[in-house]
Amino acid sequence: MRNTLRYLLLLLTIIYLCSCRDKSKIDRFALVTRHNIENSLIDSLNSLSVGNGEFAFTVDITGLQTFPEFYSKGISLGTMSDWGWHTGENPENFQLGDVYKTYDVHGRKVDYVRQFRANEDARKAEASDWLRSNPHRIHLGMIGLQIFKEDGTEISISDVRDPVQKLNLWTGEIDSRFIVEEEPVHLKTVCHPDYDMISVKVISGLIGKNRLKIKINFPLGVSSPNGYDFNSPDKHTTRILADTNNLTIFSRSQDSDKYNVIVWRNNAELKEVTQHIYYLEPQQTDSVYSFSCQFLKTTVTGRIQSFNETEEASKKSWEQFWSTGGAVDFSECTDPGATELERRVILSQYLTKIQCSGSLPPAETGLTYNSWFGKFHLEMHWWHAVHFALWQREEVLEKQMTYYFNIFENSKKTAEHQGYEGVRWPKMVGPDGRESPSTVGTYLIWQQPHVIFFAELLYKNAVNKEKILNKYRDLVFATTDFMASYAWFDSTRNRYTLGPVLIPAQESLKLETSVNPPFELVYWYWGLKTAQDWKRRLNLEPVSRWTDITEKISELPVQDGLYLCSEDTKDSYQNPRYMSDHPIVSGIFGVLPETKLVDPEILGNSLDTIMKKWNWKTTWGWDFPMMAMSAASIGRAELAMDFLLMDAPKNRYLMNGHNYQDARLSIYLPGNGGLLTAVASMCVSDQFPHNGKWKVKWENLNSYVE
Repeated sequence: MRNTLRYLLLLLTIIYLCSCRDKSKIDRFALVTRHNIENSLIDSLNSLSVGNGEFAFTVDITGLQTFPEFYSKGISLGTMSDWGWHTGENPENFQLGDVYKTYDVHGRKVDYVRQFRANEDARKAEASDWLRSNPHRIHLGMIGLQIFKEDGTEISISDVRDPVQKLNLWTGEIDSRFIVEEEPVHLKTVCHPDYDMISVKVISGLIGKNRLKIKINFPLGVSSPNGYDFNSPDKHTTRILADTNNLTIFSRSQDSDKYNVIVWRNNAELKEVTQHIYYLEPQQTDSVYSFSCQFLKTTVTGRIQSFNETEEASKKSWEQFWSTGGAVDFSECTDPGATELERRVILSQYLTKIQCSGSLPPAETGLTYNSWFGKFHLEMHWWHAVHFALWQREEVLEKQMTYYFNIFENSKKTAEHQGYEGVRWPKMVGPDGRESPSTVGTYLIWQQPHVIFFAELLYKNAVNKEKILNKYRDLVFATTDFMASYAWFDSTRNRYTLGPVLIPAQESLKLETSVNPPFELVYWYWGLKTAQDWKRRLNLEPVSRWTDITEKISELPVQDGLYLCSEDTKDSYQNPRYMSDHPIVSGIFGVLPETKLVDPEILGNSLDTIMKKWNWKTTWGWDFPMMAMSAASIGRAELAMDFLLMDAPKNRYLMNGHNYQDARLSIYLPGNGGLLTAVASMCVSDQFPHNGKWKVKWENLNSYVE
């Protein structure tokens, strides 16, 4: 009898374990492919992209870049890369010293790199403009179709009928079908995972009728949002270096910047139309034609591949991507918002993979078009990169951490010039790490602790923790040295304060008067304490000044049971100025780990008031996942979902998954990254509502920092 009970108990245990395993196992193919994109509407916001993280190619409804002017009014048709930058001539030899503005900071003179207007100082304004716009990311080449109607005229976008365009997320392939004058046209477009190369197959009877060609148009690379200018042919050069064995190698030069383009013509004839426009004309007997086009910073890397080779490489790479790392399945949820949330999560993974997983921190518009001249904002790097570590794609964050090593000396010089220790990380930068003049950006400080957060996140989830400690120790300690020297000791009140001069993450506040914004205070406290943990882990002596600051840092400003935007903003919840921009006060717990500085009850009251009074038209895409993380962290899961799925202008996600903000920022990747961060952290900490409607399945997600 006893043995029978043992066997029965063992059997029940096995059944239970098997049922649990089956329950947690996610059908990843089904999860991903149910959100494949299918579009039949010609809309300038509906463009799709392929890419590999270092390079992206954005297409219109035809599957290539046939109608760039039409799409320039929405999401433009970019061909951009992490290496594709241009620096214009600088005959006036503008330098940062030309745009310094000196402030009195607690009795010291401190220079900031400021943006000047023409009515302030003409030369400083010219210097500001040049330094802000250089270097800038450029468009590397427009590749589209040229199709003629029976009467010999070239088609316009209104001649494209019955379009059906699909993006297969599992393979990374865009399939585009449409009709021109009863003639079907079918394109397949893919990007190689290892080379900055697109490959395209075209199937149409128009090829055999000599009415379909491939048009390659090399523009002048400019700093404007689209990154291209087709009306200045004399300001750049295109030369054919070689044209043999079905390969044509183009050399592109603009001022001192150069790159090459290799085209596998596949028996098509190459014709030069103007000095920058070329046609590929397939053999007239063909109805199927394919070609490949590779973009290269130098001629020594890469290998041109056929369409079939690229298609197969893309398929294997994307299958590997979706089959590994984290996954979250909302299919068993009954809440009306669950399906849409799952769609946003899947498409955000695709977009951040192709737009944000390169060797540089990404721009807010990725590799599609230029926001802020294509430069990246290091305070936004948190929203771009943290999710990669949470979704078990730590290699992306580690790859981008190399950038901080590369700009270390620049950042050290900035700190030294301002009279601080350590390194002061810039805000708006390009590959060179030089700060850009601004009336806001250079006064921000909340990007400073990011490096500590990244390093701690990597450490927490590392198998070889000692390796992470030794690799990033210098970055962590130099960052902390600056933070400690930046904090000012107010001897009259026996406390450390932040500011002025500073602009908080809530950028609507004034730099001359902002003191002790809550988010920055908590981030400083957490960063200093975490750096001390790194000292202990490395068996090093703790730094007494760091300890002194954490023990005497200012309390968070509170009025009427609510957290203020900063210490100088009394009655801030009654003032529209302070109820706009980022509601960053919510980030003090949720985005940031729990600390003794934050009272959950006061935070909850603040969240309720923000929900009622905030001007949501002035917020940005990452604010909504930030608010959700904050609410979830204090046990307000229902409120968290209200924030995450709020019907607000800048919480809109387009058909292609992009987080639309406004006409200027039609895509906004910090919103996509923030969404992935919020969902991962809420899964791991079991912070979805327990109301029976959110039966969320997840696997392979890493834990958040503590």
